[in-house]
Amino acid sequence: MPIILDHQLQEQIPHDSSTFPITFYCDELADLPNRAGPVHWHPYFEITTAQSGVLDFQVGQAHTILEPGDSIFVNQNMLHGIRQLSGLEPDPLPNIVFSGTVVAPETSTIYQKYIRPILACNSLPFVVFRHDNDLWDEVRQWIRTTYFAMQKQSDCYEMTVQRSICCIFETIFRNFDSLPKSNASRVQLNTQIRLQKMLSYIYENYAQRITLADIAGAAHISRSEAGRCFQSYLGCSPVEALIKYRLQTAKRLLHETTLTLQEISFACGFHSVNYFSRQFRKRYGYSPTNARIG
Repeated sequence: MPIILDHQLQEQIPHDSSTFPITFYCDELADLPNRAGPVHWHPYFEITTAQSGVLDFQVGQAHTILEPGDSIFVNQNMLHGIRQLSGLEPDPLPNIVFSGTVVAPETSTIYQKYIRPILACNSLPFVVFRHDNDLWDEVRQWIRTTYFAMQKQSDCYEMTVQRSICCIFETIFRNFDSLPKSNASRVQLNTQIRLQKMLSYIYENYAQRITLADIAGAAHISRSEAGRCFQSYLGCSPVEALIKYRLQTAKRLLHETTLTLQEISFACGFHSVNYFSRQFRKRYGYSPTNARIG
């Protein structure tokens, strides 16, 4: 299933039931260009596991390398993205996205005492469960149990999932004080909010003539500050991010429609077919015409 984002970069999570808010994914990288997922966020926890490839997992401004067997727990509302660095085939990348209410209702003592302190901790954006760290052996087993139960959905699978996730939270909570913490929590959150606003503006207005001042204005900051926000999270300038999104959209239209190159160029904010073709070839290594033939 492809990653579906709204205009605020929030991933749309199709939970099977609001009373059991957890969703299992697998084989997403195979559907993503260059085996890389877009930076996005959602108001849920996420656990992802590298199985066969080496992955660059970004959470906020931090990049973490995941080797086969490593898992990562991502806190709620954190901007994150993923890119596969090596491996002959796309990594299956099993992952679950879930609410803490899978364990207990928000009003319960269990949720308030053990779940809320984790989700409310701005300095704990993620936890990595390394395959060669004995401390996390049981956690990795509970993660595997959860994946299997969600995939098979046999009798009483909900109880198995709830029990496993409860044990994962318990282990995180018991080791909370010793877990690595982020130092720039408030600054990072402010930067994330600004970036969400600017990317939202790009995604909503990419077909129009957009300037750097327009992008920065969406977050009510200066052009130089906008540049710092994009560079710190995405490693590129705001204008480069705009061009990248325009080209991604154009590539999709080349495959999914019969629009002419000129129509696609104008629909994606390029007001010159020649400039569009040059940028497309520069990014993908082949022409828009060859992309349609392929």
